[in-house]
Amino acid sequence: MKVAVIGGGGREHTLAWKLAQSPSVDALYAIPGSAAMADVAKCVDISLSDLEGIADYAVSEGIDMLVVGPEVPLTEGLADVAQAKGLAVFGPNKAAAQMEGSKVFAKNIMKKYQIPTAAYASFTDGDAAKAYIREQGAPIVVKADGLAAGKGVVVAQTEEEAIDAVNAMMEDHIFGASGGRIVIEECMVGEEASLLAFVDGKTIVPMISAQDHKRIFDNDEGPNTGGMGAYAPAPVFTPAIQKVVEDTILRPVVDGLKAEGITYQGCLYAGLMITEDGPKVVEFNCRFGDPETQAVLPLLDGDLAQIMYACTKGTLSPDMVHWKDASACCVIMASAGYPASSHKGDVISGLDGIDSDDTMVFHSGTAKQDGAYVTHGGRVLGVTAVAPDLKSAIEKAYDKVDQIHFDGQQVRRDIGAKGLKHLP
Repeated sequence: MKVAVIGGGGREHTLAWKLAQSPSVDALYAIPGSAAMADVAKCVDISLSDLEGIADYAVSEGIDMLVVGPEVPLTEGLADVAQAKGLAVFGPNKAAAQMEGSKVFAKNIMKKYQIPTAAYASFTDGDAAKAYIREQGAPIVVKADGLAAGKGVVVAQTEEEAIDAVNAMMEDHIFGASGGRIVIEECMVGEEASLLAFVDGKTIVPMISAQDHKRIFDNDEGPNTGGMGAYAPAPVFTPAIQKVVEDTILRPVVDGLKAEGITYQGCLYAGLMITEDGPKVVEFNCRFGDPETQAVLPLLDGDLAQIMYACTKGTLSPDMVHWKDASACCVIMASAGYPASSHKGDVISGLDGIDSDDTMVFHSGTAKQDGAYVTHGGRVLGVTAVAPDLKSAIEKAYDKVDQIHFDGQQVRRDIGAKGLKHLP
């Protein structure tokens, strides 16, 4: 079949890399793609905001399936536009994508269908939000309702910090319209983990667990980012916890949406806190995570295109999905100034010879100048290694990271350390 990956970041590079290995894929496209993705796909320069243009191109080329990477085209309705033209789309429609596009929508669904999550209240009035913060005390979490590129969450340790976050979102509009409505919720205590799942509308097949590292600096210090690294599987996510998540979170949310008249198809991402009271939802995303994808997909043992196509047709079955008995670690290399800013144009050296059967470099924000890769985004590279055990995967990933250089690079040195603490 002909498949087009929509997007051009590290997640999409990983998706294209894995789809290129699928025996069922005859031709692979990337819209708009990137210089690095051109190694495995035909890149087509169409803006992600041109939903009709993307769908029309796919029809004209006889593309069988769109695989949508980023959340913005999904929340804007790319799946609806493409499906109306007869295209199969791996990714939820606009109604289902509200699970990521609106924190308030997602929280209300969780409340209605008794899905475990943090206690919360939502606000469109800044003064009311501040009064609630003073009433509840700190620590407390402030979230922009809409999309904010993974940065619209402030875990405030003091009331003043929380009130500053309200002012930044609602008065200074640092996230634009996304901060016009906010959610304030209790600060859950525990260890975070992510579980992604393939969903065909009724059947749910979980992937292996992963753990992301959101803060820019070691020991989870500094501001939130889109993610500075991930590893899979996460030892904190035991088989017993997985069963609880499937029974009390994944199944109820898919069934709950169905009861609301919304069919969810694609990847459902559950960001979880493993608390003393069991797993609770931190957030839902309507697509593959970044950088979780870079750690999870290298461990998939199967035809990704067939799995995704089955999701679009309602024919997914668990026996289609198998995993390697191994671990993976992805370390993000970010540009100078990230996450507040993004330095571009710094020459990247040391990429030659990194890619092999068990190590790969996924490009999140690079461009080519005069035949050489340069930085072109906040998160620049995701360096992934696969090994029989987590410790070896971590060591191998950092060994490759140390071979790569660009000015101002930022790298966390503790990706996977939490996982090691759970191992003998």
